[in-house]
Amino acid sequence: MIRQASALVLAIFSLLPAAHSAENGSSSLYRSVLRIEVATQIPDYETPWNSGRFSGGIGTGFLIGKNRILTNAHVVSNQQRILVTVHGSPEKYPAKVEFIAHDCDLALLSLEDDSDFADFPHFTIGEMPQLESQVTVIGYPVGGERLSVTKGIVSRIDFQPYSHSRADSHLVVQIDAAINPGNSGGPVLQGGKVVGVAFQGLRAADNTGYIIPTPVVKRFLKDTADGSYDEYAELGISEFPLHNPAMRKALGIPANGQGVLITNTVPTSSVDGILKNGDILISLDGNPVDSDGQVLVDGEKVNLNEIIERKFSGDKVAVRFLRDGSWNDVVVTLKPLPPSRMYAVQYEKKPRYVVFAGLVFQPLDTNLFATAKFNDVTVRRLYTDYVSKGIFQEKKDIVMLTRITPDPVTSQIENFTGLAVDKINGTAVRDLAHAHELLYGGTPPEFHVIELHGAQRPVIIPSEKVAEANARVQANYGIAKLANLKD
Repeated sequence: MIRQASALVLAIFSLLPAAHSAENGSSSLYRSVLRIEVATQIPDYETPWNSGRFSGGIGTGFLIGKNRILTNAHVVSNQQRILVTVHGSPEKYPAKVEFIAHDCDLALLSLEDDSDFADFPHFTIGEMPQLESQVTVIGYPVGGERLSVTKGIVSRIDFQPYSHSRADSHLVVQIDAAINPGNSGGPVLQGGKVVGVAFQGLRAADNTGYIIPTPVVKRFLKDTADGSYDEYAELGISEFPLHNPAMRKALGIPANGQGVLITNTVPTSSVDGILKNGDILISLDGNPVDSDGQVLVDGEKVNLNEIIERKFSGDKVAVRFLRDGSWNDVVVTLKPLPPSRMYAVQYEKKPRYVVFAGLVFQPLDTNLFATAKFNDVTVRRLYTDYVSKGIFQEKKDIVMLTRITPDPVTSQIENFTGLAVDKINGTAVRDLAHAHELLYGGTPPEFHVIELHGAQRPVIIPSEKVAEANARVQANYGIAKLANLKD
């Protein structure tokens, strides 16, 4: 499920050195908990033509099958090199990413040569841990080079944001363990089986950590079984709780604590044309939806979207709703909502851009928003309403003027950066490729006229000066290519 904000920060559980075996298992299992060393390259959205800065980090992974290593997506995001180390061995084994799911923070790796791992045991994926039960976490946190083990108590099962993408919410299990970087991706065990993957913590609280539970893990593994990862399906609604007795009476629904008000349906989504604003959602697949938008799943009350979370694109969901006092039962075919990725942080992608006579244009997304910190009201509205109001149907990209590099052609152009492009040469801009076509394609007009939302006047560039300006800008700012239109 898509969310636009998260108070969670990436972290792992604070661990103590293990004396003997973990979770009643053989110490040989330790060999299958692997230290992952990653060299990364982070894209530069401020100067998108540059290659970006290099960095690195340490995480944990574990074997779940022959040459199959499960870890977190954030451990290997933007990776340039991955090296795997076995407990008690100095040798480093090169590895690669087979599948990565940024929306649920999971990844599968494989070794370039796994011959030394032929007799290693494999972890088995178990079921959800119960409240107040004890779990064991294994991994490689900061503070040492060797494997560490700790125990924690399951204190909460909830539906919460995943900090890696900053946009997705899924089922989480909270345990009372301290937090240190490095153990992300490590197995969480109970009864000798994996009941979760350590992945993040809450900065505002002590001894609070979160694990990705097995329903999310199993869904990821099932999704990738066909050789590709297809992401989550979305129902495509926004809902409002119905606690207020007066509101329930006005809507003509009984005071039985069931049902939520649908306040928005996303155009092109799974329910587009089926549900509408003002409908009262009563149940999903026969599971009653209470007035807080919660359903009972596996003995725990969680957000209604957990019903959708466990399905795949093409699956069906039975929806019961109330409209104008009449009961309705429909079957909805689920599908993803690609435009919603606007709100997710992007990884393994090069920034798209167009440079034109010193003007730099980029498509609006969360990466760019975090870098540029746009404060224009129109831009913020376009960003917020992009999915909910279906702006993506007209504009695949919200094209931004993000930079005006100093040059004689741009010397009199000021106060236009941070504004969204409306039209170029009288034509409404659909996306970045379209903007590039309008600026560089065909026979140019005498003057290129660029209209921006919120600007009192357009930006005007003489066509005869574009080539010289481009050459100067490329030489002065080290821009090898004037455009990158692909991720």
